[in-house]
Amino acid sequence: MTTINPAPTAADSGARATERFAADKTNVADTPPERVDLLAREVLGAVHDTIRRHKLTYAEYNALKAWLIGVGQGGEWPLFLDVWVEHVVEEVATEHRHGNKGTIEGPYYVPGAPERGVGDSVPMRDNESGSPLVWTGRVTSTDGAALSDATIELWHADSDGLYSQFAPGIPEWNLRAAFHADADGRFEIHTVRPAPYQIPTDGACGKLIAAAGWHAWRPAHLHVKVSAPGHELLTAQLYFPNDEHNDDDIASAVKPELILDPRPGPNGGEAIAYDFVLDRA
Repeated sequence: MTTINPAPTAADSGARATERFAADKTNVADTPPERVDLLAREVLGAVHDTIRRHKLTYAEYNALKAWLIGVGQGGEWPLFLDVWVEHVVEEVATEHRHGNKGTIEGPYYVPGAPERGVGDSVPMRDNESGSPLVWTGRVTSTDGAALSDATIELWHADSDGLYSQFAPGIPEWNLRAAFHADADGRFEIHTVRPAPYQIPTDGACGKLIAAAGWHAWRPAHLHVKVSAPGHELLTAQLYFPNDEHNDDDIASAVKPELILDPRPGPNGGEAIAYDFVLDRA
C-alpha cells in the first residue's frame, strides 16, 4: 500500500547514520603514530592559520565551539563529514584508477540488501511514486573481460527524497537491492526515478547552511557499489541531466562522467544505459 511518510529529523537521521557507521565500518587501528602526528598537526595548523589570517574573535570562536558541540549532540558528524569532506577523500583514494569514475558513498548505505537477478526490480511499495526507470549495462575489467560474477548494489531516495531505514514509515529495504550480472557481465535493473532532496536542515548542519547563505540541495541520483572478485570496489552516484543542482551540489559529488543519458522507456518511463569498468585489485 502507499504510505505517507513524516519528514525525518536531523537528529533521527544522524542517529541512524551513526549507528550504521559504528556497525559497518572498521576503524584503522594500525595507523602509525608518525602518520597520526603528521595529519593532526597539519589539520590543526590549517585551523590556526585561518584564525590568524581572518582575526577570529572570541564571539566567533564561542559560536564555533557551540556549533561543534551541537553537531555531536545531534549525531550529525556522519552527515557533516559525508557532505563536506568525503568528496576530497574519495578523489585522492581513487586517483590511480583507470576504470570508471566514482564518487562519495554518503551516509545512507546499508549492507545486506536483498539479492536480485538480471531483469528484476528493486523492492518497492505498491504504486511507488516516480516514473519507471529501466537500467541496462555491462560490467567488465580494464582489459575488456566480462565480469560474470559482478554485483551491482543499488539504493536511492524515493520521490519525496527519503531513504528507507533513515526515515520513518518506509519498508526496510524499499528501493534497495543487490543485482547479479549474467555470464556476459550484463545486468538489467527496474526501479523508479528518484527525486532531488535537501539534506536535513533542522539541526547543526542546517544552522551552518543558513549562517553561510548556502542551499541544502542534492540533485537526484542513484547510488551504486559495483564489485567483482579480484577487482577494486567502485562506489558511485549517477545523476540525471538538466538537474538545477548538478553544478552546485551541496556535497560537491557530481562529475561529468557520472551524468546519465535517459531515453524514452516502457510504460511511459525512462531507459538508461550505463556500463562499469573495474580496476584490478
